Amino acid sequence: MNPITSSLVFAFVLAGLAVGYRVNPYLASVFSVAAAIIAMSLKMANAWQKFVILRMGKLQSVKGAGMFVIIPVLDNVIAVIDGRIQTTAFNAEQALTKDTVPVNVDAIIFWHVHDAEKAALAITNYREAIDRVAQTSLREMIGSSMLAALLSDRKEADEQLKDEIGGKTAPWGISVSSVEIRDVAIPEALQDAMSRQAQAEREKQARVILGSAEAAIAGKFVEAADIYEGHPAALQLRAMNIIYETTKERGATILIPSSMVDTLNPYSTTLALALTNKALPDPEIAPRKGAESAARNVAG
Repeated sequence: MNPITSSLVFAFVLAGLAVGYRVNPYLASVFSVAAAIIAMSLKMANAWQKFVILRMGKLQSVKGAGMFVIIPVLDNVIAVIDGRIQTTAFNAEQALTKDTVPVNVDAIIFWHVHDAEKAALAITNYREAIDRVAQTSLREMIGSSMLAALLSDRKEADEQLKDEIGGKTAPWGISVSSVEIRDVAIPEALQDAMSRQAQAEREKQARVILGSAEAAIAGKFVEAADIYEGHPAALQLRAMNIIYETTKERGATILIPSSMVDTLNPYSTTLALALTNKALPDPEIAPRKGAESAARNVAG
């Protein structure tokens, strides 16, 4: 009973008691009957409520927000429908995916009644029906989806559930606003296997990247070798710079082989090669000189 109706009933009851005590006791019954009629006939619906009224078993009207009057005995309010958005949590335990993996899925559905007449007359208990339909649709969706898709494409799964549940509840006057999958739980053994697989994939990718970097570095070294081959002075300067970089730290002791010291001086190397070439006889000239010496000895 709404506050306005309660106040009117209370006022008529007090007036009946006062009239019966001071005027006539029989008049108190008239006020009591009026209070009962007001209590049964005067109704008030809130802004989010819909009152479904039957008159002698037939649909009389659906009343919305505000005060309204019904005929006692003839009219009957069979349902008060809440038109606000409501939530229903549902889940599926040990449901098998398309690749036969058992999963536990928790989800929540947001819905509202857009047709109070259908919600009251087309189905016995629309709240219980929504829960059953949601669970059935969730199991069907899991059975037709691969585990990888279920874990990665949550939005697509949400849209699929919304369409399936909304199509089933529309004849009952119920609209589905959205469906959200909150959690997908898989067995621990499978979690370990998937973790190892992900780690192996990351290691493989890291090795591929490292190999690409090595190939790029090797290419740069080849280019540098070609440059140093044509410019020995540049190689000397690079070697001296490396020695300088390694001796910047105090207290560092550097052991350099003598052969490396020789390679750092290209002029001495060039001179040594020239002297070596000068000391060695020409293989074509040496036999000819030997024959001429032998001829002179015989003539003498």
